[in-house]
Amino acid sequence: MMEWYTYLLKIGELSLKKGNRAGFERILRQNLVTLLRGSKASVTVTNGRFYVRTPSEGAGQVEDALDRLMGITGWARTKAVEKTPCAVRGACIEVARELAERGIKSFKVEARRTDKRFPLDSYGIRCDAGQAIREAVPALAVDVHTPQAIIEVEIRERAYIYAMEQKGRRGLPSGTAGRGLLLLSGGIDSPAAGYMMLSRGMALDAVYFHAYPYTAEEARQKVIRIAEILGSYSLGIRLFTVGFTAVQMRIKERAPLPWTTVLLRMAMMECAEELALRRHCKCLITGESLSQVASQTAENISCAQSRVSLPVFRPLIGMDKEQIIRVAESIGTYETSILPYEDCCVIFSPPHPILRGDSGEAGELYEKLELSELIVDALNNSAVDRCGFPAVLTPLAGSSRYHPGLTGQAGTLPPPEGDRPGQIRWEEEI
Repeated sequence: MMEWYTYLLKIGELSLKKGNRAGFERILRQNLVTLLRGSKASVTVTNGRFYVRTPSEGAGQVEDALDRLMGITGWARTKAVEKTPCAVRGACIEVARELAERGIKSFKVEARRTDKRFPLDSYGIRCDAGQAIREAVPALAVDVHTPQAIIEVEIRERAYIYAMEQKGRRGLPSGTAGRGLLLLSGGIDSPAAGYMMLSRGMALDAVYFHAYPYTAEEARQKVIRIAEILGSYSLGIRLFTVGFTAVQMRIKERAPLPWTTVLLRMAMMECAEELALRRHCKCLITGESLSQVASQTAENISCAQSRVSLPVFRPLIGMDKEQIIRVAESIGTYETSILPYEDCCVIFSPPHPILRGDSGEAGELYEKLELSELIVDALNNSAVDRCGFPAVLTPLAGSSRYHPGLTGQAGTLPPPEGDRPGQIRWEEEI
């Protein structure tokens, strides 16, 4: 006989949305259904709680989806029983025995009764269940102050009993805050910045600037892997790789050496904004942290931003490196980010960059470079990878679409029909 599991999901910030709450819950449910597509799981929503029911063999897929789902504060596998004191006691004892088998030594019971017709109030449920557990599972001791585990009882349309609740990703469901374009490098910071915007409900596209042959193909593959990880939290990311060699060589040839990094950032921002407008993105997102490197002083940030009119979000701006690393470790990008493949910003960095550039002077130097045509050409010949999309939706997820000018590997993996280099479908559904 097939065994079925029920998971209870808790929403946090969504409960504060009042008149807009139904719309947020609808998107959260849609995102969860998408992650679970292809499984036998079902999703129901009742009175501010989400429930997933799945055969036991599908538990791994469900738990992986819940661990990555934005918009929930916690989740737990739960026992759903009839709303009778006897059934509740029995389920509490089963949960307690499972805890004891896992080596737990102490517990307490918490209860919430939204159905006031249940014969016991919350205090009565705690006392009744606690006494039953003490008698049936003597290996567990009651500790109301610092228990190793809390057994939760919720009396709703049914009685739900669970313990060892897992923390959720919190935040808002992906797609509730529009779409932004992330300037993604192979470093530690930009993936963390992207994740923080994902947690605020923003869907992402990403752009990576590649300088073949000065940056290795391994550097681009590293960025694709990072985008795959980020995409797994957001139902997928389209990563646009823009060949920026010609732009960088023009800057290197014509610009004063101390200014090259700032001018390169200005060119990247101009190119990113054009891509964002084509993709209907509402903002640009960068991994800048104030004064972390020479290009991230307040003055140089101002110079870089002077070329764009879209809002630029910098979620890491007040964080130090240790804080950023903790975010990267928590989402699984850190180990990939520290692989020794440098991006184009590092390779072309001058030994003594300007620290506090003047926006007016930067603008004059930038205009003399005459980069507009090079930027448009680079953008029109960019390549796109679909990263982190659920496999059931995108059979090509994880595959790379090569462009000879970007990789130097002409013919290694030809792009699918309809996605030839320079023919990106800019207006495809987003």
